Amino acid sequence: MGQVERMGPVERMGRVTFGVLGPVVAEGDGAVLALKGPRHRAVLARLLVARRRVVPVARLIDDLWDEPPAGAVGAVQTFVAALRRVLEPDRPPRSPARLLVTEGPGYALRAGPDAVDAWRFETAVGSATSLPPTRALERLREGLELWRGPAYAEFAAEHWARGERSRLAELRLWAAEQHAEALLALGRNAEAVPGLDAHVTEHPWREDAWRLLALALYRSGRQGDALAVLRRARATLADRLGVDPGPRLRRLEADVLAQDPGLDIDVGLGPGLDPGSGTGFEADSEAGLGRSPAPGPAAARLWARAAGDYDRAVGAGARARLESTVGLIRNLAVTGASGLEAAREHRMAAIRVAEAGGDPELTSRVIGAFDVPAIWPRSDDPELARQIVAAAERTLAALAARSADGPQTGEGARSGEGTRSATGPQPGSGARPGSGGRPADHIRAHADGGEGRPVAGPYDAVRCRLLATIAVESRGLRHPRGPQAAREAERLARGLDDPALLAFSLNGAFMQSCARAGLAPRRDEIGAELVALAARHGLVTFEVLGHLIRLQARAALGDFRAADAHSAAADRLAARHELPLVGVFTQWYGALREAASGRRSRAEEAYRAAAARLDTAGMPGVRDGLLPLALLSLRLRLPPPDGTRQTREASEAADEGETAEATDKAEATDRGEMAEAPETAEAAGAAPGLGADLEWGPYRPWAEPFALLRRGEAEAARETLRALPEPPADLLYEALCCLEAAVALELGDRPVLERVHARLLPAAGELAGAGSGMLTLGPVDSWLCAISAGLADGPP
Repeated sequence: MGQVERMGPVERMGRVTFGVLGPVVAEGDGAVLALKGPRHRAVLARLLVARRRVVPVARLIDDLWDEPPAGAVGAVQTFVAALRRVLEPDRPPRSPARLLVTEGPGYALRAGPDAVDAWRFETAVGSATSLPPTRALERLREGLELWRGPAYAEFAAEHWARGERSRLAELRLWAAEQHAEALLALGRNAEAVPGLDAHVTEHPWREDAWRLLALALYRSGRQGDALAVLRRARATLADRLGVDPGPRLRRLEADVLAQDPGLDIDVGLGPGLDPGSGTGFEADSEAGLGRSPAPGPAAARLWARAAGDYDRAVGAGARARLESTVGLIRNLAVTGASGLEAAREHRMAAIRVAEAGGDPELTSRVIGAFDVPAIWPRSDDPELARQIVAAAERTLAALAARSADGPQTGEGARSGEGTRSATGPQPGSGARPGSGGRPADHIRAHADGGEGRPVAGPYDAVRCRLLATIAVESRGLRHPRGPQAAREAERLARGLDDPALLAFSLNGAFMQSCARAGLAPRRDEIGAELVALAARHGLVTFEVLGHLIRLQARAALGDFRAADAHSAAADRLAARHELPLVGVFTQWYGALREAASGRRSRAEEAYRAAAARLDTAGMPGVRDGLLPLALLSLRLRLPPPDGTRQTREASEAADEGETAEATDKAEATDRGEMAEAPETAEAAGAAPGLGADLEWGPYRPWAEPFALLRRGEAEAARETLRALPEPPADLLYEALCCLEAAVALELGDRPVLERVHARLLPAAGELAGAGSGMLTLGPVDSWLCAISAGLADGPP
């Protein structure tokens, strides 16, 4: 609450705005403010690049000077004081600043969401993708008109501005192309030609711009000019880049030559349709707005017609309507942050509606239909997960009761069931009472169904989905029901001819594979099976899941070459099938790669950038506490012990020049960037920006001993450390064990060292924390060696 309250007054000011889409400027009351010298302007620009986040004074000094002068800290304070006088001229003396604030180890510019032109531009472009062409065109025009020149124009040579300048420039080019695409969608073809012609001249590598220009010319009745443009694109790409045109350009050229009717657009509207509604039919699916390729208005009209027909044909109370709704909710969950949050909101409501109908078969299908792949074994909404598990258990019990009553005629019977008389988990699975397990099941389930497979029993398919749901939604909990449900779901799925069901069950098995250290090989096996299974059967989202699981597992095993390949494969599939949340995980993996290479400063920048993206991804179970945990791990990370596998592999890689990591380390050493020795627990806890007041989320209990050490409260730190529970059953198990070890080594706490050594030992040979695909504290072997040394040195 405190942070929100501090931000409130700043956002109410609304008087000062900032421009970075060109030279950096600040305006107040419609007038440009005098920002004094270049250093003042650089400080302001650096804070704007940080996007409301704190920039430590040490970082500002490094960014402002190649060789900082002796009074650099005082100079930065002078620059900030001068900027405050310009930005808040009416602020009373000695009253706290509300815009350029001091916070923690540095400064932050708390500009409002619409106070920076670049942020307004991003908002305009982002909103345009979901608007009909008429409104999208207006939003894109407004956004593009904000540009006055290259972003952060006077700071083109500064390394700290390079990434943001590149990102904004790419977004500007994409917005220009979307603007042209909107014109084409509205039939304003000739109007789009001049801008596109200039665009491809200035940016000849943009294949989509060539495509749009050729399409605009063709639709303007200039077939010859369209062909000439496509041939010019071919020659330009070959001469400048040495590549042939992509498949979309090649297909368009063939279509133009054939005068394919599909290239023409029908801008006529159906009865009762509004020109701005986005439902005008468009024959050419490549001219729609949004991601490329996209159906655009054609899809919108098809949706409206199909939805209308569905409303007329399917009664309001029909079971099919509820099941269709659940399908929509499932698809919504993979569209991005807002879709994921909306899906969570609607999911339990759908389950309640199904349960109210009193049909356990329908309820089981509604619960089990939400087989959205899950990669992070910590729930985004624990209370929702608890409710879903409870509903699944109730439904399993109801199915067991129905099965005991006699032969079935529902979906259970249709899927080949009928030889078993009950539905619960088998004896020995440890299922709790009420889940339907009965001794007769165990005997009948193993009747030979041919090819060595058991005969499917009543409701096996729906039971399997319910059990897999329990396994997935019980993630991160230390309760026997989760692993039991995962084992039973996988057993059932392997007896059914349903690849999607097996994939979902493997997801449940993955979620329950983090109960202790050293399980990365098991997760790697699950990921490998998922990739192969999903690729064979076209299960794209589960194929992505498989690659992400293998990325995590191979990183834990120190095989970054394989992890890199899986990261790239996941990104390719995500781009092709519009799965935006995948990039959140691969970006964090990129930061992990920097951390694993020992490049602390670069890794910290990468982590902060990844955290900024995660903030808006709609995944609080991943987000909460992850950034401070990653930053702390950077300071505690241990190098490989001499003679270990990791040391030998690093040496061989350096000798053979096989890895970018070895090269990067050498270059970083030359630049003087390798002073990255691990810190003590007390020093790490006292590092700027790592106070206990940060949003540590679920990791706060493990951060608290560091804060106590920092304050000199060693005995309190010891008590807190000894009271810690076993880390949650998730991908950060080993990382949290290492945090305990770091404090225990500082305190010489033998009982905790013995406890942590026993927990970490199964993960010997792995990289601690890297199984998350997010962070690492270095080789487990290094921590085991340090703990052993601490035990040898301490009292018995």
